[in-house]
Amino acid sequence: MRCAVLDDYQNVAVSSADWTSLQATISVDPFHDHLESEDELVSRLYPYEILVVMRERTPLRKSLLERLPSLRLIVTTGMRNASIDVAAANQLGIVVCGTSGHSEPPAELTWALILALSRHIVDEVSSVRNNGLWQTSLGVDLYGKCLGLIGLGKIGNRVARVGAAFGMEVVAWSPHLTESRASEAGASLMESLEALLATSDIVSIHLVLGEGTYGLLGRHELNQMRSTALLINTSRAAIVDQQALIEALQMGTIAGAGLDVFDHEPLAKDDPIRSTPNLIATPHLGYVTERNYSTFFEQVIEDIAAFATGTPIRLLS
Repeated sequence: MRCAVLDDYQNVAVSSADWTSLQATISVDPFHDHLESEDELVSRLYPYEILVVMRERTPLRKSLLERLPSLRLIVTTGMRNASIDVAAANQLGIVVCGTSGHSEPPAELTWALILALSRHIVDEVSSVRNNGLWQTSLGVDLYGKCLGLIGLGKIGNRVARVGAAFGMEVVAWSPHLTESRASEAGASLMESLEALLATSDIVSIHLVLGEGTYGLLGRHELNQMRSTALLINTSRAAIVDQQALIEALQMGTIAGAGLDVFDHEPLAKDDPIRSTPNLIATPHLGYVTERNYSTFFEQVIEDIAAFATGTPIRLLS
């Protein structure tokens, strides 16, 4: 069988794990570029029985899957991938499997974005590199400020503990969060999303995307935030109305934003996110770490090996 690894941007898929156990029966072809056109994807992927995909990179929609008659197995990193039409895959007899991962890296990146925004790191580094002015900004103190977490799962819990270590007041809200669960994470439960937004100096999103969270923060919600507040999203882009966020930043409704997730990836060269003031954007680096990649691809290999023996594991449905 032939296996294609898509969107291997850093050219590390093969070196992140030991693929030799598959060599006798499966050939592996990593691709380092990203194709947008469905026709181009069909042309490239037509011969392959197995696709390995990284979440939120190449979408595998029904129209594409129907044009890949040889495809028998899709393996995605993570146990959720909104970019795959799993129902269509199952209807077409294509098995879809996932992997586990680690919650520490996105929590760490969340704090990288918070610190970069609050201390104007990007502008200050740029000024030093370009022989510009020495000290151009005043940093925002985190100590004593209010950190508002929308979602308090594994990642939100980690972000909460760091906030407490910085001496911040930590508050949290999500549709099903209880007072006891919030207390266990060292956070105070807010009675509503609007109350959290109005109270917090920094708002960080850590929710799963679903019917109840799609478009959760729109113009009305962003208008509830303080004009000095920062918004961080390392979760899912569609939780925030991107156009409303851009307008809020341009109009000064909020002071800044740090984004690691986007409606369309990679961003188009003319996407306004690239040029919006007071916005720091990283190219979806939340899960992109050595340890996570090692876990991803080790389990990708396990998934492929199990499928080859007729006993697939970590099934998505």
